Amino acid sequence: MFRMTQIMQTMLADPKSDNGELPPARKPPGPVVIWNLVRRCNLTCKHCYSISADKDFPGELSTSEIYSVMDDLRGFHVPVLILSGGEPLLRPDIYDISKRAKAMGFYVGLSSNGTLINNDNIKQIAEVGYDYVGISIDGIKKTHDTFRRREGAFDEAMNGIHLCKQHGIKAGMRFTLTRDNAHELPQVLNLLDEYDIDKFYLSHLNYAGRGNKNRGDDAHHKMTRIAMDLLLDTCWTYLQKGRPKEFVTGNNDADGIYFLLWAKQIMPDKIEKLRKRLEQWGGNSSGVNIANIDNLGNVHPDTFWWDYTLGNVKQRPFSQIWQDTSDPLMAGLKASPRTLLGRCGECTHKNICNGNTRVRAWKLTGNPWEEDPACYLTDEELGITPQDNRLQNRPYDGRLQSIPVNFYES
Repeated sequence: MFRMTQIMQTMLADPKSDNGELPPARKPPGPVVIWNLVRRCNLTCKHCYSISADKDFPGELSTSEIYSVMDDLRGFHVPVLILSGGEPLLRPDIYDISKRAKAMGFYVGLSSNGTLINNDNIKQIAEVGYDYVGISIDGIKKTHDTFRRREGAFDEAMNGIHLCKQHGIKAGMRFTLTRDNAHELPQVLNLLDEYDIDKFYLSHLNYAGRGNKNRGDDAHHKMTRIAMDLLLDTCWTYLQKGRPKEFVTGNNDADGIYFLLWAKQIMPDKIEKLRKRLEQWGGNSSGVNIANIDNLGNVHPDTFWWDYTLGNVKQRPFSQIWQDTSDPLMAGLKASPRTLLGRCGECTHKNICNGNTRVRAWKLTGNPWEEDPACYLTDEELGITPQDNRLQNRPYDGRLQSIPVNFYES
């Protein structure tokens, strides 16, 4: 996740040129865990990575199993739990699970489509004390309802945000950028003031689940750049007015490099310090500081790796699974630096983005270390010279083990 507002504040910390040393980067004590507690959902969204449906799925973790996993996660120093689905509010024990997580000291977020947040349950939601509630918005009314495949979904979701705000809950919008909705991004951003929304999260479309089936709808590179320009300018305007809102992006760590290029036009005297700050951020952290547990207890490097399972918490504690680098994918993700091919391998900024999102390369080529096809920067911007051998279409046998495990540093 690229925390745009925080990085911009680095630029504004001192009005004078300041390219001195930054304080050491803070290392999280454990990974953020995004936990799909339930696969059932009342919607069937076009870009759903979990391919949910409005039905019960067998084999999901029981309440007691979830509590046991929570104990292990806390002992492993996991700081954050993002409770997701499906639609997590369809799980009958969601409030008990959430309250227990808060009592244990986790930062607890709720990831919802917002349609089930209403006057009947808003008090229960407020009583939990969620640190953050994220609600997905895919465009203005007609577009959102089309994406969500349900008439009225937009009004219900925006009412959910309104109720959260009324009850003192920090709430934000998540917007997944595609060719079908990019033109409505300006109107969606206008909702921030209209509803006094705290946070905006732009998610680049990732190739997984139902999103993989619809990857032909992915915003092409030019459209991505236009959207990023708008988001950067909007974030900067709020900061300049002294009323910042929290802007973040996800699923395309090339955003950090694009931000650096944008900043050169705004505060060129801050670039060296800003570069150091971006290197501290470090880009993609799937398999390192981001983890996923699905509804069946399977552990994945992040929420878009559901086709690749590292282990199951019913058979083995998460804390053991997460540290096991005998798995070749985990060894590669935890390697520093990662072994990357194609443009990602030749990029002069890979210490900022860390190779971007590996699952896209895997989905399209069968090789998780190939270049990320969603990187929207030019060769020139990446510092790749024409004589670089990009080794396109190199043969690959489809086995992760083709790169020796002992090459990597755990």
